[in-house]
Amino acid sequence: MLALGSLIGSGWLFGAWEASAVAGPAAIISWILGAIIIGAIAYNYIELGTMFPESGGMSKFAQYSHGSLLGFIAAWANWISLITLLPIEAVAAVQYMSAWPFKWAHFTNQFMHNNTVTNRGLIMVFIFIIIFTLLNYWSVALLTHFTSAISLFKIAIPLLTVILLTISSFHPANYGHTWHSFMPYGSAPIFAATSVSGIIFSFDAFQTVINMGNEVRNPQKNIGRAITISLSISAVIYILLQSTFITSMTPHMLCHGWQGINFNSPFADLAILLNIYWLAILLYLDAFVSPFGTGVSFTASTSRALAAMVDNEHLPKFLGKLNQKYHTPRTAMVIDALLSMVMVGLFRSWASLATVICTSTLIAYLTGPTTVVALRKLAPHFKRPIVLKHLKLMAPLAFILTSLAIYWGMWPTTIQVIFIITLGLPIYFYYEAKAGWQTTKQELQGAAWLICYLIFMAIMSFIGSRQFNGQNWLHYPYDFLIIILCSGGFYYWGTHSYWQSRFLNQGYQINRKIKKETLF
Repeated sequence: MLALGSLIGSGWLFGAWEASAVAGPAAIISWILGAIIIGAIAYNYIELGTMFPESGGMSKFAQYSHGSLLGFIAAWANWISLITLLPIEAVAAVQYMSAWPFKWAHFTNQFMHNNTVTNRGLIMVFIFIIIFTLLNYWSVALLTHFTSAISLFKIAIPLLTVILLTISSFHPANYGHTWHSFMPYGSAPIFAATSVSGIIFSFDAFQTVINMGNEVRNPQKNIGRAITISLSISAVIYILLQSTFITSMTPHMLCHGWQGINFNSPFADLAILLNIYWLAILLYLDAFVSPFGTGVSFTASTSRALAAMVDNEHLPKFLGKLNQKYHTPRTAMVIDALLSMVMVGLFRSWASLATVICTSTLIAYLTGPTTVVALRKLAPHFKRPIVLKHLKLMAPLAFILTSLAIYWGMWPTTIQVIFIITLGLPIYFYYEAKAGWQTTKQELQGAAWLICYLIFMAIMSFIGSRQFNGQNWLHYPYDFLIIILCSGGFYYWGTHSYWQSRFLNQGYQINRKIKKETLF
């Protein structure tokens, strides 16, 4: 329920509309592709999450196999995505509020302008972020009871929307009768939509379970179950919603094409156009509940990710301090809330926030396939409650698919996110200087593959095809071929760059506490 409460957030409220504007009816393929990419990534993390069931685990795994520098870069990238995720859920709720048709709520119409948060709307976004934080401030028990209660609601409303919109307006001909009508903007937007329309962002929340690993009962079994079941359910719901959005459009709505559809609150606006007013009211209510549940869940995950980075020994220790009574990282929560407010001040639209989250998250996820394979070589004696049978295939596949999805994020978003990630490096090297540069050479060797990879991806994004905002020096789809081949080389480099740092022993201390389960 915690995973589903995180997965079914603002993505379902806006993703189908955004994806249709980019790819037309072919957006249905984008959702399937997005689910496959995240599923391939999550597959690798099931073995890691059950090996090291710890708070903020996503911020720690890479340092066990490759040292603190790679661990810091991965953790920093993941944390950037998480502090961006809190305001995007608040923005989603505020955007639906701005379209309220009630007479008493006319003041909310001033919260948005051209799908961008206004100064008044920004105040409401800040209020949501504060509430997200307060609900996590006292205890995990309060959080889990809250998310369990609303998760059922969050599943029921999207399914009800699918049923009612399909009954009221069903036009399967909207999918088109030819390849051109099915893909009105070509094949490249199908791939672009996975990154720029919030599709991958919508599936990102599987990491919530991993980041709360030591607070999950029987983590050796339940981490894998939670990830598998929640991703499967959410994928079915999202694909059904996209199909419903496509087939519910009446022909006159499409007179200006899919890019001519301009909704402020997509499914609620569609329900009003189809005269299902009570469903629209229910959707306005859910526009509170869905983003609210995800925001609350990710406040927990974000604070634990920041607190976990302290164990990397390259951040101030006070950030990782836990409250003695409730065992929550309160200082980290407050810092996350403040920085989330800064992020929404810089990126004021749902789409721009979703693209930043997607790219930064994928960069962090790159270390998963290399880490899980490297640890099998470096630490074969570690307990593995779940031993993945198809890792030799799935690890490189996940790495290559992740690389493609980063590229699909388009120039200049790729270089902007890479730049934000590099802003953390001065902090890292400050603590390296304090430590006397004792292992810096080994740290650089362990992380060199990712540093070179990021440079390579920035260059590819710039010189790539015009369909992805590049200079078109490399034409589509040959840019895909180069990324696939080179990603395979970086994967090989990454899986052979492991070394035995002092952090491996920390991982061993966590690993030795788990009970030996049946391997499968």
